[in-house]
Amino acid sequence: MGTSNVSATSDFILVGLFSYTGPHLVLFFLVATMFIIGLLGNTILIFLIATDSKLHTPMYFLLSQLSLLDVGFPLVTIPKMVAEFLQGENVITFGGCATQMFFLMLMGVSEGVLLSLMSYDRYVAVCHPLHYQVLMRSQVCLVMVGASWFSGALVASIQTSITLQFPFCASHTVDHFFCELPALLKLSCADTSAYELALSVSGVLILLLPLSLIFTSYGHVLGAVLLMRSAEARQKAFTTCSSHVAVVGLFYGAAVFMYMVPGSYHSPQQDNVVSLFYSLITPTLNPLIYSLRNKEVRMSLVKVMGRSDFREKQ
Repeated sequence: MGTSNVSATSDFILVGLFSYTGPHLVLFFLVATMFIIGLLGNTILIFLIATDSKLHTPMYFLLSQLSLLDVGFPLVTIPKMVAEFLQGENVITFGGCATQMFFLMLMGVSEGVLLSLMSYDRYVAVCHPLHYQVLMRSQVCLVMVGASWFSGALVASIQTSITLQFPFCASHTVDHFFCELPALLKLSCADTSAYELALSVSGVLILLLPLSLIFTSYGHVLGAVLLMRSAEARQKAFTTCSSHVAVVGLFYGAAVFMYMVPGSYHSPQQDNVVSLFYSLITPTLNPLIYSLRNKEVRMSLVKVMGRSDFREKQ
């Protein structure tokens, strides 16, 4: 077939996670259950933040955007994977593959930037509480959210368009359960080494710059918390910030492994596990981490459930 770019007229075959054996069926139902739990958890959190006036604060506004991203992440991959398993057909069109890759990258980059901005919010709240209303006013929050979505869209547009320009003239079997950039590059019959190097450099900017802001912010937060005289204030600050740190660790741990560790150092099986982790497990755990460890969210949920019970009794 030469080196002509035939990808624009060809479909791809995705290697799914499951087979029709007992253990794989159990894993399939586990993934489906986690998908439903994550979708419900994030949707409920978005609803609570939108409807409860006590949650109309910068921190919860940013958290609602995180939940919105965590709704989108599994929606892009899991329904397609489930449909393929039930139908016994793992084909995805070129357009579908491009769409998957674009939206996954958009949400991944946006979430990384948003997490760093959320750490700045906690830094201002703990270290500069008297100036919080000014430094985190609504206009600033809107700019933060806009910057996170814009950066995600920009990176996704550039990297998706470049990746899909390479000729895929060998096997069109993607050794992955969805279309992800590293897996697609392995199918190209052109020399992608220069682009992979550029990806590693961009990975430093996309991942390490926000991560450095997070470390800097929480370094200051930790110092301020240790100096607090009130045990109650110290406990509240520690609980709120530790929830965010847990989310950061889950997300960035998987992202750094996938996009900064050279492909030769991890196998397709490891890629599948890591991708499943940040595309499903992390979005499912995020609302649980924030809601179970956050008194305001729990109280809001109890209030909504109380209203529901009252209406049923009437």
